[in-house]
Amino acid sequence: MKKVLVIMIVMLVSIASFAQNKNAKASLEVDGVCLMCKERIEKAAIRTKGVKSAIWSVETHELKLIYDERKTSLDAITKSIVAVGHDTKEVKATDEAYNSVHPCCKYRDEEVQDDHKN
Repeated sequence: MKKVLVIMIVMLVSIASFAQNKNAKASLEVDGVCLMCKERIEKAAIRTKGVKSAIWSVETHELKLIYDERKTSLDAITKSIVAVGHDTKEVKATDEAYNSVHPCCKYRDEEVQDDHKN
């Protein structure tokens, strides 16, 4: 009986470990306008424990991520990005966080957006 119980526990643990991906890929839409925004967004994502790669595109506003689901989640990564002042499609940065970004990076201001268009 003990052997059956031990085998069942081992099976449950191994199933749980396979359920989470150590190289999960995802993308988020993150607002920004320039290369300074790119650096800030990528740095915030990378500093989140478990994030292996973060690349943000100025043109598409897409943040491509590779992360370990066992160590972090998309919610945690989103919170890190929002904390440095950048809105995502799902979560908006607080006014205090947004106001902390450089004046050139005020992506909510249409005049700043126009200045960054080619």
